[in-house]
Order: sequence, then structure tokens, then C-alpha cells
Amino acid sequence: QVQLVESGGGLVQPGGSLRLSCTASGIIFSWDAMGWYRQAPGQQRELVATITGDDSTVYADSVKGRFTISRDNAKKTVYLQMSSLKFEDTGVYYCNYNRRVSGTDYWGQGTQVTVSS
Repeated sequence: QVQLVESGGGLVQPGGSLRLSCTASGIIFSWDAMGWYRQAPGQQRELVATITGDDSTVYADSVKGRFTISRDNAKKTVYLQMSSLKFEDTGVYYCNYNRRVSGTDYWGQGTQVTVSS
């Protein structure tokens, strides 16, 4: 069983930065994709960024140039560096691990990010 634990959320002013971390326990494979999703109040969960085993990345248009996803396979950890934060970045950020061989998605419990002045 895979468990994902996020950390690093909090309250930040517009224009500020935060770094989210997600550490996995259990058996994960370095070739599988990991990513970050977010959900704002009253809205559906949406993709923020993903990173594959060969470090290929995909970003939502709304965060391109501001957010950077990275991973450390030895630590079984994926990061999301967020800069130039905007009000609309507010939401609960969820870590995701996709086990390709079975098609199973694993989710963390989420960490709150609030951008407010």
C-alpha cells in the first residue's frame, strides 16, 4: 500500500512563494508519474503539474513559468516550488502517484494553500 504525505502549505501574500513536499511510503517505482493537483472551494480538482520517471513535466497553463515540479527518487519525494503566487492559487493541494502497471491512483490527504493579503 502506498501512502502520500504532503507538507509545506500555509498562508502567503500575493507575490510570495511556498514549497510543497510530498513523501511516499510503501513501494513506488521511479518510472511512474507523480504530480500535484488542487481544488478550490466549490470547484473540481484540477491538474497543477506532473513529472514522469524520466523527468518530463506537464504544467497547467495557469502556473507555467511560476511553479516548478521536481522529484527525488531516493527520498521518494516530489516537490512543488510555487512562486509569484496569486489569489487564484488558493486551494487544497493534493499529491498524486500513478502506478502505471495497474492504473491505480494514490492520493495524499491534501495541504491548504491560502494566498491572501
